[in-house]
Amino acid sequence: MAEIVVAADTSWVINDVRAALGDERFTIHEVADPRAVVAAVGEFAPAVVIVDLQIGSMGGMAITRAVRDAFAGGVETAPPVILLLDRDADAFLAGRSGAAGWVRKPFSSGDLRAAIDQLVPAP
Repeated sequence: MAEIVVAADTSWVINDVRAALGDERFTIHEVADPRAVVAAVGEFAPAVVIVDLQIGSMGGMAITRAVRDAFAGGVETAPPVILLLDRDADAFLAGRSGAAGWVRKPFSSGDLRAAIDQLVPAP
């Protein structure tokens, strides 16, 4: 079972992620406080981190950088981050922040699963 950390502070985003990924393949851990994401990543060692672009005072791009920077081995040891974007224009900034992938909100289950499947091989 793959661990996933979801960083979002709005219930509809969490609900949509759970609906898209809520099966026996994943265990989902929710984090509403952007300052607690790095600790959650350390605790759960997720296969992927899903971050809402608009979360709290840090924002998704800052969280992406913080997750990457928290690992001594750099990009190779940090879990990949998928950003949930508000508009297509944010894709440029998502790439600059080091996100491994992104999906535009509102997203379909298929869109999110496709992004996850590129990063987490099926068992």
